[in-house]
Amino acid sequence: MREAPQRQMLELQIDQALGRKHADLVVRNARILNVVNGEIQSGDIAICGNTIVGTLDSYRGAEEIDAQGRFVVPGFIDSHVHCESTLVTPGEFDRCVLPHGVTTAVCDPHEICNVLGLTGLKYFLDCALNAAIDLRVQLSSCVPATNLETSGARLAAADLVPQANHPQVIGLAEFMNVPGVLNKDPECMEKLAAFYGRHIDGHAPLLSNHALNAYLSCGIRNCHETTNLSEGREKLSKGMQVLIREGSVSKDLAALAPLITEFASPFLGFCTDDRNPLDIHEEGHLDHMVRRAIALGAPVAAVYRVASWSAARGFGLTDRGLIAPGYLADFLLLDDLETCAIHSVFRRGRIVEAETFAGRTIPEPPGGNTIKLPPMDADSFAVHASGASTPVIGIIPGKILTERLQADLPWRNGQRHSDPERDLLKLCVLERHGRNGNIGRGFVKGFGFHSGALASSVGHDSHNLCVVGASDPDMAMAANRLRELGGGFVAVQDGRILAELALPFAGLMSLQPFESVRRDLYRLRAAVREMGCTLSEPFLHLAFLPLPVIPHLKITDFGLVDVDRFELIPG
Repeated sequence: MREAPQRQMLELQIDQALGRKHADLVVRNARILNVVNGEIQSGDIAICGNTIVGTLDSYRGAEEIDAQGRFVVPGFIDSHVHCESTLVTPGEFDRCVLPHGVTTAVCDPHEICNVLGLTGLKYFLDCALNAAIDLRVQLSSCVPATNLETSGARLAAADLVPQANHPQVIGLAEFMNVPGVLNKDPECMEKLAAFYGRHIDGHAPLLSNHALNAYLSCGIRNCHETTNLSEGREKLSKGMQVLIREGSVSKDLAALAPLITEFASPFLGFCTDDRNPLDIHEEGHLDHMVRRAIALGAPVAAVYRVASWSAARGFGLTDRGLIAPGYLADFLLLDDLETCAIHSVFRRGRIVEAETFAGRTIPEPPGGNTIKLPPMDADSFAVHASGASTPVIGIIPGKILTERLQADLPWRNGQRHSDPERDLLKLCVLERHGRNGNIGRGFVKGFGFHSGALASSVGHDSHNLCVVGASDPDMAMAANRLRELGGGFVAVQDGRILAELALPFAGLMSLQPFESVRRDLYRLRAAVREMGCTLSEPFLHLAFLPLPVIPHLKITDFGLVDVDRFELIPG
């Protein structure tokens, strides 16, 4: 019977908590940050198996570690992340972020689901069972995200419900189709009804007033797309948990840091959403968010509460987020609180080291080239038009929100052309799932380079091929190179490939260690700077331009999308 081992463990925990038996592990001479009251309390931490059974009092252990007065804080929880956006497999994701103090991550695998559908979802669920980090999975609600693009797969409520009781599943992932909710789209209603009463993640950029009320009334609980203070305050006032985001492109922490107060902190969380290995190496992960929030003036204890207990409670994970008896022994030893200087990470009562990752059995990813494109030539990128004037996507650095601009472009022989001197470049999205061969064509301002092209098979959320350039022949070369690689990033100039990163797994992830991915990203960064690009993360900006659920102007394989009206722009 299952009760017997559980009862034996409970009895052992009682004996170790009372000191009748030595604890399995004791961390002595610790300074514990209590995120309940903000106090720092000195004492021991006793651990039985994976559970904290004693704090503050003196204990003896079969194994003892002297904290030497270091601070102890609960393990961090990334409350919304797409592991695919780290450009590595889940097995590399946990090896990349766990040393940065992230002991739990709540992921939405909708990137791979939009390419591989149920096969991709089941792969992530299998990975979650074997990861060193506690990888919790939200079931992807928007595959495809909208009806304004072509994705590689479709997941209906009937596909998701059978996965709902998987041990790593929390609920339904970010519900991006806000117009579908407000207009009572039948497919949206079916998914919301199927998961009503369970956790449902939100995705509601700039939503307010009656529309926000209606969205929340469906049982949607949080939002990671909040980008300004008044928006955050309204969402909090209506009971919505605000997940403050600091990714590689979307950097909202500076704007939202004033929300982090002792009173409001239980209703917040930290998330990265999309963060690549280069940024994790240079700045960190949630440890970066913690130190930056404190530097911005947020109360220290409230910041650590947001990073741990608040996020846990928002997702119903009531067994973690405190250094207290009965809680999971996920915690960090810090040399300094304000700078979040991590000395060591403990996961399930064991210190994280190289051996932590050696014993995992991570499933092999599904194979096959998912870039199903015919060869491209320069004529593939021609923009036929009746005049010079056109809407132009305006990039906002540090945001995935875009501006809707209007410009007169060079117009010759019935075609619109790029104008690199005015930073107006051609932008195309090529359907790459082998379904219809669509090519959406438009223009963008903000990349800053005067010659060459960049291409990416990462294009949220349907992940069609995105190409931006000043030269049609270079755009064709970039697209054809990604076809050969099976996906990735490539920089081309004057008929020469400057740098590339292969992402052959679904066109989204490398099969190499994250250190190799980081090296290739450094080469790409140098190459695009050589081209004159002014953006710090041009490939990630490019990847978000086909996302038609983020205001204001986007592009898909169907063409330009007015996100505010949720409709295609003619011509």
